[in-house]
Amino acid sequence: MLQDIRLLIRLILTDIRSQRAGAPSLLTRSGLHLCSSLSTLPDVRTKMVAGRAGFKFQNWAQTYGSSPELYFQPTCAEEVKEILDLARQRSKRVKVVGGGHSPSDIACTDDFMIRLDKMNKILKVDQEKKQITVEAGILLSEVNEVLTKNGMALSNIGAVSEVAAAGVIGTGTHNTGISHGILSTQVLSLTMMTASGEILECSESANPEIFQAARLHLGSLGVILTVTLQCRPAFRLQEIQFSSTLPEVLDNLDVHLKASEYFRFFWFPHTENVSVFYQDPTDKPPSSKASWFWDCFVGYYLLEFLLWISTFISSLVPPINQFFFWLLFSGRSERVDISYKIFNFDCLFKQHVQDWSIPIEKTKEAIMQLKSWLEKNPRVMAHFPVEVRFAQGDDILLSPCFNRDSCYMNIIMYRPYGKDVPHAEYWLEYENIMKRVGGRPHWAKAHTCTRKDFEKMYPAFAKFKNLREKLDPTGMFLNAYLEKVFY
Repeated sequence: MLQDIRLLIRLILTDIRSQRAGAPSLLTRSGLHLCSSLSTLPDVRTKMVAGRAGFKFQNWAQTYGSSPELYFQPTCAEEVKEILDLARQRSKRVKVVGGGHSPSDIACTDDFMIRLDKMNKILKVDQEKKQITVEAGILLSEVNEVLTKNGMALSNIGAVSEVAAAGVIGTGTHNTGISHGILSTQVLSLTMMTASGEILECSESANPEIFQAARLHLGSLGVILTVTLQCRPAFRLQEIQFSSTLPEVLDNLDVHLKASEYFRFFWFPHTENVSVFYQDPTDKPPSSKASWFWDCFVGYYLLEFLLWISTFISSLVPPINQFFFWLLFSGRSERVDISYKIFNFDCLFKQHVQDWSIPIEKTKEAIMQLKSWLEKNPRVMAHFPVEVRFAQGDDILLSPCFNRDSCYMNIIMYRPYGKDVPHAEYWLEYENIMKRVGGRPHWAKAHTCTRKDFEKMYPAFAKFKNLREKLDPTGMFLNAYLEKVFY
C-alpha cells in the first residue's frame, strides 16, 4: 500500500508541474483515473493503468495458455509507459499479445500481459508513396479494408488477417512467392518503447541496426507502438488450382516457380498426390465457384468428423487423405478476387502445426526424406496437407530467410472437436530432417530448439542477442519461450 501511495504522489506532482508549464494534464491526456478516497488506494495500480486480474489467455488453437497477474489494454503510449514503470517497480515481466494466433507459448506470461487492441488507429495513408502508418495493435483485416478503399494493397500477406500488425512482423509471418520476402520486409519504419520507457524511431536511416532486429523482434526488444508499411496499387489475383504428382512437382520445381508469382503446393501424405496453386495478378473481374456444400459441409464438417473417427481407427488417415484429394483437389478450379481475399484462407479447426524454412535447393531432399520415413513407419499417421511455400532471402537478423531464398515446409495434425491426436514421433522426425538440411523454425510455431541450435542456424544471432540485452538489460520482456531461445 505504501508503494501505491508513493506512486500516486509522484503522478500528482508530475501532473502539477506539467500543467504549470502549459501542457494538458498528463492524467487526463493518458486516460488515467485516480481514486477519490484513501479507502480505494490499494486498487490505485489497476485503476491507473486499467490492469485486470483473473484474465486467462489462450491461443487460437487452444494448445497454449497462461494466467497473467494483470492484463492491460492501453490506449496510448503514455499508458504503455505507466505499465512498464509499474512492472519495473514490482520486478515483473511484460509480454505483448496480438491476435493470439501463434501456435506456441511465445506470448505466454504469468506476470503482466499487454494487448494493444485499443491502439488500433490508422495514423497516415500516403497514396503518392503507397505507404500506410498504423498503430501496432491494429488487425491486418482492418488495414486491408482501408488500403482497398484507398486503391492500395500489401504485396503479400499470410493465410490469416485477424492478426495484429506488430505481431505479424514480430514472429516472421510469411506467405509464398519467390520474388517476395516475409511480411517484415514490407516494413519501412517503426517506433518502439524500450524497457526504460524511451521511444525509439527505427528505419534504414534512424537506428538502422536496431531496425534490422526489430523487424522480427520476437516481442523481446520492447513494445512496438507504430509501423509504417510499403504498399502497392490495389490488385486482383487469379488463383488456378490443379492436380499433379509429387515427382512431377519436385522434378520441375524451377519451372513452377517461374510460372507463377505466388506458387505453392499441397502434398497429401501417404499418397503421391499434389495440389498446385498458381496465384497471379489479373485484370479479370472477380469470380468464384464457392459452394457452402463443398467448402463448408464437406471441406469442414465432414472432414472434422472423419478425422475424429480416425482418432479411434488411425489406419483411416491414409484413405481420408486420398478421399479428400479426390473429392476436392483432383480437378481444376479458378477464382478471381481482391488480393488479400485470395491470400487468406480458412485454417479450419484447431490444430498442431510445425513450419520450418530450409534452403530452397533442399526442397526435394527434405520432402523425400519425410515421405520415405512415413513409408517405413506405417503406424505413424500424417494429416493432409503438407503445405510447401517459398520466400525471397532478406537481411533481417532473425529472419528464417536471412541471406537465402527459402522453402517453407509446413506439417499439420488437426485436433477434431478439440481432441489431441498423437503427433510427437512425427514431429520429432520432421525436426530432425529439417535440422539435417539446414532448417530454421518459424518463430510463431512450437519447436524444441534452444540457444545452441539458434547459434548454429543464424549468423547474426549473437548480434541480435547483444542488442536485446542492451535494450532490455533486466529481461523485462523475457518469458519461458524466450529464455530457451537466448539462454
